[in-house]
Amino acid sequence: MQNAERYSFTVADPTFGAASLRPYLPIILTYQGKSITSSGLLDTGAAVNVLPHELGIELGAVWEQATTPLQLTGNLAQFEARVLIMSAVVAQFNPVQLVFAWTQASGIPLLLGQANFFLEFDVCFYRSQSAFEIKPKDSSA
Repeated sequence: MQNAERYSFTVADPTFGAASLRPYLPIILTYQGKSITSSGLLDTGAAVNVLPHELGIELGAVWEQATTPLQLTGNLAQFEARVLIMSAVVAQFNPVQLVFAWTQASGIPLLLGQANFFLEFDVCFYRSQSAFEIKPKDSSA
């Protein structure tokens, strides 16, 4: 992939070694002027981006002010979620707006899913090499 940034998979659990490798991406999130650096799990099976409750709080979001509800599915269906829109920076690429389902679930990873992370970035996985590449979508297409 031309003009792409390459990253190595991260060991999620040292007990399981290579079997626990996961594609975590360093990302800077900005909400209402406050920024944090985090790592998001690239999850091609996630329909939406999911922001854990504690990261929303750290960014200064107020649960009661996020009034647009969103229904999550799967393991997170039991938790209430609300929409948060924020700016995100990956590597040296220009900032993009990402829409998150901010959930009350804690202890979960920041999930980067189909809507709208994978609409903003092209990602190529090289699992046998424990690596992935990412680049912004081609806006000329």
